[in-house]
Amino acid sequence: MIAKDNLRTAAEVLVDQLLLNGVRHVFCVPGESYLAALDAFHDRDLAVTVCRQEGGAAIMAEAAGKATGRPGICFVTRGPGATNASAGIHIAHQDSTPMILFVGQVARRMRGREAFQELDYRAVFGSMTKWTTEIDDPARVPEIVSRAFHMAANGRPGPVVVALPEDLLTDRVAAADALPYQPVEASPGASEMDELAALLARSERPMLLIGGSRWTEAGCAAIARFAERFALPVATTFRRAHLFHALHPNYAGDLGIGANPKLTARVKAADLVVLVGGRLSEMQSQGYTLIDIPVPQMTFVHVHPGIEELGRVYRPHLGINATPASFAIAAAALDPPVKPRWHGAAKAAHDDYIAFSEKPTEVPGGVNLGAIVVWLRDHLGDDALICNGAGNYSTWVHRYYRHRKFATQFAPTAGSMGYGVPAAVGVKRLFPDRTVVAFSGDGDFLMSGQDFATAVQFDAPIIVIIADNGLYGTIRMHQERHYPGRISGTQLRNPDFAAYARAFGGFGVTVERTADFPTAFKAAEQSGLPAIIHLKIDPEAITPTLTLTGIRQSALAQHRA
Repeated sequence: MIAKDNLRTAAEVLVDQLLLNGVRHVFCVPGESYLAALDAFHDRDLAVTVCRQEGGAAIMAEAAGKATGRPGICFVTRGPGATNASAGIHIAHQDSTPMILFVGQVARRMRGREAFQELDYRAVFGSMTKWTTEIDDPARVPEIVSRAFHMAANGRPGPVVVALPEDLLTDRVAAADALPYQPVEASPGASEMDELAALLARSERPMLLIGGSRWTEAGCAAIARFAERFALPVATTFRRAHLFHALHPNYAGDLGIGANPKLTARVKAADLVVLVGGRLSEMQSQGYTLIDIPVPQMTFVHVHPGIEELGRVYRPHLGINATPASFAIAAAALDPPVKPRWHGAAKAAHDDYIAFSEKPTEVPGGVNLGAIVVWLRDHLGDDALICNGAGNYSTWVHRYYRHRKFATQFAPTAGSMGYGVPAAVGVKRLFPDRTVVAFSGDGDFLMSGQDFATAVQFDAPIIVIIADNGLYGTIRMHQERHYPGRISGTQLRNPDFAAYARAFGGFGVTVERTADFPTAFKAAEQSGLPAIIHLKIDPEAITPTLTLTGIRQSALAQHRA
């Protein structure tokens, strides 16, 4: 509330800067270190989602950044609150997502004494943010917040942390508002596009890979036109499948965990790879095996909005510092060769993708997760939002679900467990009229499942599908490969997840047969409540193609040999 002297508290100035920058949703866990900011929320047009754990709040903000391309906003308290939030910060860093974390700090007069819950935030977050700072002067709040938005959103997007001393927030100040931040669109030069056209004209086996962030719906449409005009096979990188329509005749599939062997072979055999937007990190590159480092074995074109990424791992033959959307629009205007040497390659690649993803494999047990994902892809609308965390269960989701619209996939390329539920809550708060489905493993869910209470509190009817096999499945899989039969630390004893949902005031149902899933899902939808569908998965069904017993027997045979 602005006083009669027309001065504002620093907290009010801060929240007004958020509004000027288009922020309408804030995710938080309350804390005494930023009470003044909580009070400033009260008088302003902001939707504040109060979460149950700071990691969940940070993930919700990260998901909001993914969904909108604008920085997601999170507020947490000092010390334990900040360290809890670090999981979301790391995801935003590795996923190149714009996000700003505002974190409480001890009063300025107490700093440096290791006061209650004091942290040196620059030291704590410096290696996983684009910028970490602390505000000392209330008059500089507009300046610092403006810089935070520009830093988080431009170049390669990422997280920014701004520490707020408790006493600073209550200082009264006459400070002019800053102007809203503006995204800076780096565009490719004409000479670079001419060189790309020349490289394509000489190529016999080109491949287009798309990933990363800073895409737009217009950019995705333009990259599709480019692929069509040049008859290029297109693959999306790990957990970026929403960037290209899965049923487009040029789509070759995604380069993630459990990728189609025919797709990885196609990339290795390419004589020209054009990577747009992504970094081709460990998961995307299949453990850095697809492309030689530092000099690729094929002609390599790398398009990225962050100049620091060009040449960082792979030395490109042609590096283009441009946002994916601006590059895509320029590429769509190029003239293709009259008779490309790779005629028919896109159709062959798409046929391989369809064959790989069409029919679910048979697995042990009464519930086939692949068949469930296939049913969902046939029954959910194109604009349904699909979220998941980390775990072997996600290989079925990525293999069989077909994204058909931009910004419908929310999954951490950082591989962070516990992502799916808070991400689902976050995007449901932004898009209350869209269907939001979260896939979780049993271990995955219980790392953040308490924020199911947040979904109930804010009437956000997400549908959570829990694949319960009583294991930390990914770790057990690796354990059987390296230490066959020596089970240690990977077994879980789980609650009744359907009862868990009901205890919070949501809808819960257990499914023990694949055939029962459609009825359960429709009942969850019709309930109008946040829902959990508890799938009882046979632990032997560890991947779409492997069983635990098969992995163990293979490892034992190798050891004997």
